[in-house]
Amino acid sequence: MITPFHSGQPATRFSDPAAFHQRLARWNNRRLAPGVPTDDWRVQAAEDADMTLLEGGFVERARAEISAMVSNLPMDVEGFIAWFEALKGTGPGEGDPLFPWLAETANLEQMRWFLLQEVAGEAGFEDLVAMAQVKMPTRPKLELARNYWDEMGRGSEGGMHGPMLQRLADALDLKPTIEETVWPSLALGNTLVAFSTSRRYAFHALGALGAVELTAPWRAGHVAAGLKRLGVGSERKYFALHATLDVEHSRTWNEEVLRPLAAEYPDCIRSLAEGAVMRLAAGARCYESYRAHLWETTPLLRSA
Repeated sequence: MITPFHSGQPATRFSDPAAFHQRLARWNNRRLAPGVPTDDWRVQAAEDADMTLLEGGFVERARAEISAMVSNLPMDVEGFIAWFEALKGTGPGEGDPLFPWLAETANLEQMRWFLLQEVAGEAGFEDLVAMAQVKMPTRPKLELARNYWDEMGRGSEGGMHGPMLQRLADALDLKPTIEETVWPSLALGNTLVAFSTSRRYAFHALGALGAVELTAPWRAGHVAAGLKRLGVGSERKYFALHATLDVEHSRTWNEEVLRPLAAEYPDCIRSLAEGAVMRLAAGARCYESYRAHLWETTPLLRSA
């Protein structure tokens, strides 16, 4: 378990990960929302300074916890790309039994609870990409722009991925709140936001987002199959789309983002790798938490 800490205050103040990630999620919601000038800007700036230190402590602790997983990381370009691509199927959370169960067994209420957690932890892939691409070299920036354009439905509102997920949430009457979201789901979103909003973690962001593209199709395919089995119609398109589109997204991300960065800036290879593993490890904690809730409420599994 990742225990957040603040170097300037007693660690026990944030020894409760649920309370910590709820606070961090509220701060992210506030600081990322468009606003207008207010008289209390100094109060908000002071909160930003305090929370930035807390966020940094959390990320650094998470980096330390996955350090063994990147201890034998190849530092040449071809070796790194092969290592990265091998995360598919072998990285943390890969092949988790939750997803075949969602496809084949979960009832509608169980599927709704799962999706409620996923929607609540969704950080907005298009926004993360947009923030992560700032000041990146030309070739990776162009690929990130193409990826962003796909996320934005190539200029068509009906094809935008974010609203597509919201239509599914509306169809299933999902109303996520921070308080009703398991902390690993909040932690996943908080991790990705930390990567994309802090330039010292910019390469971590690109590794993490690349890991999403690499590993999402298998999970999305199972969720789409489960939704179809449960009679959910066109609103399942978000997951059906990502089961196929992200295969190509992953290929081009690896070739046009990771490869040129690793070649031009070899010092960033470890950051790219850490970001990928930290994203997958955060996802694995989510799936474990989801199973603990969903399978405990399933009589057959409870007695198995």
